[in-house]
Amino acid sequence: MPKKKAFVVDDNRSTAESLAKMLTLMEIEAVVCLGPREAIQRLSSGVPDFMTLDVNMPGVSGLEVVKYIRRDPRIADLPVIIISSDTQTADMAKALLAGANVFLPKPVDFDRLELAVKDILSES
Repeated sequence: MPKKKAFVVDDNRSTAESLAKMLTLMEIEAVVCLGPREAIQRLSSGVPDFMTLDVNMPGVSGLEVVKYIRRDPRIADLPVIIISSDTQTADMAKALLAGANVFLPKPVDFDRLELAVKDILSES
């Protein structure tokens, strides 16, 4: 079975690398994208099995990226795990309404991430 691949999208390099390390421990190939523009560019040349996406990034928010993904028929079914330090119920609801599959609070706990990944990969 080929290795699963994920895009890790966050404007904070240390957060992105930490998430990438966790995914690597799950035997998932993690591609770090330092910001939404890089992620959207990479999506044009290849689609991962899923994506982790920070909400608060300069320029284009993670919620806008999710909406973009859901509008593009080629990638509309891409599973997205939103990761944010905004953990109010309204913020979580906004992320899910925008089209996220899962919402995880920062800092991300390995066990929660692993459960979320297993859930979204079993759905696809």
